[in-house]
Amino acid sequence: MNNSILTLEQQRVAFAQKRFIAMPIAGTIIWALIGLIGLTMPIEWQIWSVWIGCGSIVYLGMAISKLTGEDFFNKKTPNNAFSHVFTVGLVMSMLVFAIAIPFSLQDYTSIPLTVGILTGLMWMPWSWAVQHWVGYFHTISRTVLVLTFWFSFPDNRFVTIPFIIVGIYLITLFVMEGRFKSLTTNNTIGENT
Repeated sequence: MNNSILTLEQQRVAFAQKRFIAMPIAGTIIWALIGLIGLTMPIEWQIWSVWIGCGSIVYLGMAISKLTGEDFFNKKTPNNAFSHVFTVGLVMSMLVFAIAIPFSLQDYTSIPLTVGILTGLMWMPWSWAVQHWVGYFHTISRTVLVLTFWFSFPDNRFVTIPFIIVGIYLITLFVMEGRFKSLTTNNTIGENT
């Protein structure tokens, strides 16, 4: 059906029917690698692992999307206003690197704090769009815990913060997959009645 004749609510419902796990899987993998590098490598590698790793999450997510059935490059998927809102939220999260980069030049240990929080902001508009609490949980818990661990473990910021983020991703993925299974079960039941 052409989205130009769908209402915004119909577009929101269509958007919310998606699985959405490719990007969080990519985030989990990258932040786990960042934490492992924090455990084993010199500080220069730790710094670069955050910059390069977080910059590559979207590309890894695109590759994973083919495996999860979310193929981001599917030209048959109609345009959707909420997909656009999600993309704008993602770009917004990337633009706030303008805060993280200058701060990191003053204190390199700020990198896990700023990047860890700023890249998690895109979950707020996603949660609003799909009308599910897990995105709010992800952003708020990530912000509070990253800030708490940044102050609590100043000598291990490149280790504790990535692993906190991985833990939040794992919870998020579990909830998101349950949400998706519930949607598909309800849709299947609705089609059979």
